[in-house]
Amino acid sequence: MQGLWLPFGIGLVGGMRSMTAIAALTWAAALGRAPSRWIPSGPGARALSTAAALGEMAGDKLPSAPDRRIPPSFAFRLALGAAGGAALAGRGAEPRAAMLAGMAGAVTGTLLGRAARGATTRSGTDWARALAEDALAVALAAALLHAAGRAAPAQPSPRFLGGGPSLRDRLASDRKRE
Repeated sequence: MQGLWLPFGIGLVGGMRSMTAIAALTWAAALGRAPSRWIPSGPGARALSTAAALGEMAGDKLPSAPDRRIPPSFAFRLALGAAGGAALAGRGAEPRAAMLAGMAGAVTGTLLGRAARGATTRSGTDWARALAEDALAVALAAALLHAAGRAAPAQPSPRFLGGGPSLRDRLASDRKRE
């Protein structure tokens, strides 16, 4: 059970803000904190996923934003929870259990986030709840990145976008030069 908190957490983030979870996974891979080699982690992937997360946060406040509980959106969040759960599975965690934990987190984040937030962003109180959800998703993603660094040894992943050494490797070589 101990190795399943990170998968549940990334699913929870994905349920609240799907693109924030994707950005967190690309940053985790770039920093060597996600052992999965299939997560894009180059500078292009990090920039694109971070921009998408910011765009989702802005777009979510629009009156035309779709409900996160509609079947396509809900299915995407479940798939993201499963993939993120597999990517952040702790030592000794069975991959299927990690995927299920990620999916459980996605269901929790989707339903609780929507219930706490409400349906609209028409009043100041609605905006405050929406911004609080954004802040919570970002803070939880940052905490997961930090925890992932302590939970597993750093492993390099291939650079699918952008090429070149990982951010962790670049930082290490910069320190050696000083």
